[in-house]
Amino acid sequence: MKRLRIHHLLIILLALVMSSCLTTEKKEYVFKFTGKNSGTLTIRYINLMSASEDSTDRSKGDFQELLNKYINGDLIKKEYPTATNIRKQMYELNGQLYAEVVMDFPNLEAAKLYQYDANSPFMLCLTSETDTEHFVESNGIYGGVSMPVVLWNKEMKELHVTTSITQPDQSTHSLADAYKEWKKK
Repeated sequence: MKRLRIHHLLIILLALVMSSCLTTEKKEYVFKFTGKNSGTLTIRYINLMSASEDSTDRSKGDFQELLNKYINGDLIKKEYPTATNIRKQMYELNGQLYAEVVMDFPNLEAAKLYQYDANSPFMLCLTSETDTEHFVESNGIYGGVSMPVVLWNKEMKELHVTTSITQPDQSTHSLADAYKEWKKK
């Protein structure tokens, strides 16, 4: 009987953890080349939110996750392991919480860009097994849903792409209030 209660408790705790999710409305990527295949990547997370399967506001916990794993943690470094000089900041704009990550990349691979050879366009694949990003706009050419790759002319020195992730609705809660509380401390 005791074993059964512990098992049920674990299932309930897992359900609570799984029912909330740190997410963002959009991401903007700006790649600025400062050398041959090297430069600076800026990723702007627009409208950071907590999404839940019910109407429960779990934004405080998700804000803590944002702080622990991304801002003060090493998740960005794990995602971009060969990038250097990683800088992170959060700020509020128009009632929404933004986060910005700026990093230097010594080569295309460090910024997750690809170029087959020196005469080919720069390319960025917008899909992986864990990503849920959807193309919105770019100063490059998008290959479409069946080929989710953005291509840019090899002569370009600044590449832009915006993706969408989660549209705000009644199941999402802005992290702006949690940020304001944290900023007061």
